Amino acid sequence: MTEPVPPTAEPPGPAGQPAVLVARAPERASGLLALLRERGLDPVAAPVIERAPVEDPAELDAARERLADGVYAWVVITSVNAVYALLGARIGASRTDTPPSDVGRTTWWAAVGPATQRALARYDVAADLVPETASAAGLADAFPRASAGAPRVLLPLGDLASDTLRTGLEAKGWTVDTVTAYRTVARELPQELRRRYDLVVVSSGSAARQVAAQLGPQRVVAIGEPSAGAAGDVGHTVLAIAESPTDEALADAVAHALIRT
Repeated sequence: MTEPVPPTAEPPGPAGQPAVLVARAPERASGLLALLRERGLDPVAAPVIERAPVEDPAELDAARERLADGVYAWVVITSVNAVYALLGARIGASRTDTPPSDVGRTTWWAAVGPATQRALARYDVAADLVPETASAAGLADAFPRASAGAPRVLLPLGDLASDTLRTGLEAKGWTVDTVTAYRTVARELPQELRRRYDLVVVSSGSAARQVAAQLGPQRVVAIGEPSAGAAGDVGHTVLAIAESPTDEALADAVAHALIRT
């Protein structure tokens, strides 16, 4: 890991255009980038984290088999990466591949928010539950209580995920099989992007921590309360939190934050 950017580094944007880093892969940020440009900003997207396969896939493979056998009443999805890890043949598989025929069609599916709902749809899986508040706590609150005949839930997560959702589901009577579906690893920013920005957009606690590690403390807009909390913990100044986890809400939060500063 290279050293964080010194505080005196100049932002890369053209004069008069605030420079915004969206800490996200470009292919997952095109809509947000367009909205930020419409607001007169100079955004760039680059990931600071990426998913990697688990070192031993046996646990994940066994969960897939149980899913195919109809063991689970629900599968609960909290990230796009969990969708790809569970339903894709392997890390790096096409995100538009036809889903496996044994995906568990009698199982109900819950998605934490619109992005995970769209990711499931790419595998022809419809989300049966999407909470109004797109967070682990919001999903736990919206989740039904367990019935006598269907107590088991599959919860595929990244290796750095918190236990907020598992605890919430267990409190409602569910038996939760938590499976590590992927690992979150650092991805170094290219040298030309290792600069001071007017504002950085973070969509997860892991991204917030990596931005701090690579660039030092920044002014940030967070996609939700958990990412905002993580950002504050590592020294970022949180200027705003998006009202919802959508590109439009993030773009509005960025624009309003820059106007106020």
